[in-house]
Amino acid sequence: MRKLFFSESACKETKLHSAPHSWLPLDRGGLSKSAAHASGGTSIESLMKMPEPAVLPHFKPADYVDILAQIHEELESCPPDERSCLFLLQFQVFRGLGEAKLSRRSLQSAWEKASTIHEKLIFGAWLKYEKKGEEAISDLLSSCGKCSQEFRLLDFVSQVSTGSHDMGYDEGSDEFRGSAVVHFRIRDDMIACDRRKLAALSTPLYAMLNGGFRESYLEVIDMSRNGISPIGMRAISKFSLSGRLPYLSADAILEMLDFANKFCCKGLKDACERKLASFVSSRQDAIDFMECALELGCSILAASCLQVLLNELPECLNDEQVVRIFSSANKQQRLTMVGNASFSLYCLLSEVSMSTNPTSDVTLSFLEKLVESASDSRQKQLALHQLACTRFLRKDYAEAEPLFSAAFSAGHLYSVVGLARLTSLRGNKHFALKLLDSVMSSRWPLGWMYQERALYLDGDSKLENLNKATELDPTLTYPYMFRAASLMKRQSVEAALMEINRILGFKLVLECLELRFCCYLALEDYRAALCDVQAILTLAPDYRMIGGRVAAKQLRMLVLENVEQSTTADCWMQLYDRWSSVDDIGSLSVIYQMLESDTSKGVLYFRQSLLLLRLNCPEAAMRSLQLAREHAASDHERLVYEGWILYDTGHCEEGLQKAEASIAIQRSFEAFFLKAYALADSSLEPSTSATVVSLLEDALRCPSDRLRKGQALNNLGSVYVDCGKLDLAAECYINALKIGHTRAHQGLARVHFLRNNRIGAYDEMTKLIEKARNNASAYEKRSEYCDRELTKADLQMVTKLDPLRVYPYRYRAAGKCYFLHGIPNFL
Repeated sequence: MRKLFFSESACKETKLHSAPHSWLPLDRGGLSKSAAHASGGTSIESLMKMPEPAVLPHFKPADYVDILAQIHEELESCPPDERSCLFLLQFQVFRGLGEAKLSRRSLQSAWEKASTIHEKLIFGAWLKYEKKGEEAISDLLSSCGKCSQEFRLLDFVSQVSTGSHDMGYDEGSDEFRGSAVVHFRIRDDMIACDRRKLAALSTPLYAMLNGGFRESYLEVIDMSRNGISPIGMRAISKFSLSGRLPYLSADAILEMLDFANKFCCKGLKDACERKLASFVSSRQDAIDFMECALELGCSILAASCLQVLLNELPECLNDEQVVRIFSSANKQQRLTMVGNASFSLYCLLSEVSMSTNPTSDVTLSFLEKLVESASDSRQKQLALHQLACTRFLRKDYAEAEPLFSAAFSAGHLYSVVGLARLTSLRGNKHFALKLLDSVMSSRWPLGWMYQERALYLDGDSKLENLNKATELDPTLTYPYMFRAASLMKRQSVEAALMEINRILGFKLVLECLELRFCCYLALEDYRAALCDVQAILTLAPDYRMIGGRVAAKQLRMLVLENVEQSTTADCWMQLYDRWSSVDDIGSLSVIYQMLESDTSKGVLYFRQSLLLLRLNCPEAAMRSLQLAREHAASDHERLVYEGWILYDTGHCEEGLQKAEASIAIQRSFEAFFLKAYALADSSLEPSTSATVVSLLEDALRCPSDRLRKGQALNNLGSVYVDCGKLDLAAECYINALKIGHTRAHQGLARVHFLRNNRIGAYDEMTKLIEKARNNASAYEKRSEYCDRELTKADLQMVTKLDPLRVYPYRYRAAGKCYFLHGIPNFL
C-alpha cells in the first residue's frame, strides 16, 4: 500500500477556520510510523505545541447548584417585570454548562414571561436566531394548521399605549383674543386653521395662539421657515379637527412629526410615529426611520425599526449603518429604542457578533454597551468578563486586565483564569500560580482550576494537576489531549490512542477525533483514519485540520488513496456490522461514504440522523433530517421525515398527522413506526399500548432492512414487557437478535429478571458488553442483576467509560449515606 503524502498545494493553504490547532503532524514527506519515529522530530514535536485551552466568555459561577437555586427562589417571589431578566441569567448559566436544550428552554421562558413588548421582541428575535436553520419547522407547522409564535412580527401600533394627550383644560371656558380662524402662510400657500382646535394640540401652540404673543392677535402667521410644507400643514389642520391623520406619504408624515416635536404636540406626535411604524417593511426603511426616531424620541417607531433589524440577524450586522445605530446609541437613545431592556438587547447582539467574529470591532462595541447597560452585580460579572475575553483575544492585554480584575472583584471567580494568563504572558508564572492557589484555598477546588494551574507547571506536577482536573471534571478535553500528545512524544502511539479514546467513548469532540486521526496515521491504519475524518465531515463539512491549514475534505482524499474502495454492497455489510457492534462513529463514516454513490440518499440521511441523536449531536441530527426530507424519493417518504422533524422539535401531535398522511398514500414501515413511536410518547392511556402493538406489527409486515426491523422488534418487545406479556416480549427480542440488533440483549435481560432469573439476566448483559464497542450503559444495566461486590465493580467501570452517567454516583453516595446514617429519607 502506498504511503500517505500531503501534497504541496495542501500545505500551502494558510486560511484559518474552525480548527485552532497547530500541533497535528504535517510532514511533506510521509506520515508513516517509521517516518514519525525517525524524525523525532518535526511531526512529534509539533504535536506538543498544543494551544492553551481558551478563556471561555461564559458566565461560570463557582457553584452552579447554588446560583440555579437562587434564580429559582427569586423567580417565585420577584415582581413580574423582573422574571425575564432572571430567565436570561438562567440561560447564561446553562450556556456556560454547555446545556443547549436547557438554555433554549430558559430563553423560551424569558420570551413567555416578558413583561414589556420590547422584551417580547428581543427574546422572540433571539429564539429565531437560535433556531436558525429550522425555518422549515414554521412551514411544517403551518401545513398542520399551527403557527410558530416566535417567528411572528409584533404589532407595536396596537400593543403600545402612550396614554392620553389631552391639553387638560376646558376649551370652552377660555375666550380667545384673535379671530376664530387663523391662516398660516407657507411661501405662496395660505392654510386656514381653527384657532381653538389648533391651540388644543399643545401648551406651546396654546400660548402662541391665545397668550401674550403677537401671533395671538394675527389672522395670518408666516410658517415658511418652520420646515413644514403646505401639504403637511393642511394635514395638521385636519388632525386638529378630527384627531385622525389623512393618508399621506412617509415624507409628509415626517414633516408633521418634526412639527409635533418642535411644538410639543404629544397627540400628533403619537399619531405620526404610529403611522410611520406601518411604513417600516425593509432593513433600509428601519435604518432611515430609526435615525429619526432616536433623534426625536419616538419609542414606538424606534421599536418597530428595531424589530425589523433583529428579525434579520445575523445578516444585518454586516451592514455598517445598522452597526452604527447600535454602537453609537447613548443612554437616552437606548431608552427610546428598547425601554428598560437595554441589557437584554446587547446580550443578544454580543452573542450573535461573538459567534461570527469574537475579535471584531463590532463585537467590542456591543460588549462595551453591554457593560454600560448592566444594572446588577451578576449582569456586571458577565458583561465585564465577556468584554475582557474579547480584549484578550485581540491581544489588548493592557485593557483586558482591569476588566478581568473588575469581573473577579464583582464575584466572577472564573475571571481569575484571564488574570493568570496575563500574568504568565508577562513572564511571571509564579504569580499566576499564587493567584490560582489563593482561589483554590478559599473554596472547594474545581476541575478548571487544576487545568489552569497545570499550564504554569512542568513534568510530573503538570500531569498530576491535569489528572486531578479530569477527576473533578471529565468533560474538559485539554487534559486528555495533552496526555495523548505526551504519549505520542514518547513514541507510544497505541497508548496515546487509548487516552484519546477515553473521552471519545462518552463525548464526541471534533478536536479529539482529529487527534485520533493523527494517531491512526502514525500507525498506518488508514482505514481507521478514514473513518474518523469522514465522521468529522459528517459533523462539520467545512472543518479544517492541521491548525486550520488544510480542509478535512482534502485530507480525506489523500487517505482514501491508501484504502481499498468498497462497493455499495460492501458498505451495507459494514454498516450492519458496525451498527450491531454499537459503533456509532464507524456507522457514521460508512454512511458518509455511501452518500457519495448511493441513489437512495433520503434513507441514508435519515439513518445518519438516528446516529447523530444517539451521539448527542441534536443540531447535526436536525440538519440530516432536513437533508433526508430534501432527498426523499417519494411524497410518502417525505411526509415521514417531516413527521420526525416535528416530533424531534416537540410537536408530537403534528408529527402524528404527518405519519397518518404518509400511510394514507402508501403503507410503509417508517410511517407505521413513526406513528407508533409518537403515539407511545404522547398518550398515557392504557388502551394506547394495544394500538402501538398493532402499529408495530403493521410496520413489520412492510418491507424494510434488518437495521430498522430490529429496532421495531425491540420496541415491540418493550411494549409487551410493559403489558406483562413476557413470552411475547422474549420472542421479539430473540428475533431482533437473530437479525443483528445487539441492543435487544438488554430487553431480553429484563425479561429474565422479571422471571426471577437474575443469572440469565446477568449473562444476557454480559453478551451485550462483549459485542458492543460503546458499552457503558450495558455495564450500568448489568449492575442491577448481580450481587453487591459485582455491582460496585460494574459501576466503577461505567464511571471509567462514561464519567457523565449519573446513576453510579448516586448509588455510591446512597451506599455511603446508608453506612453512616441508615437508609436515607430520599431513597
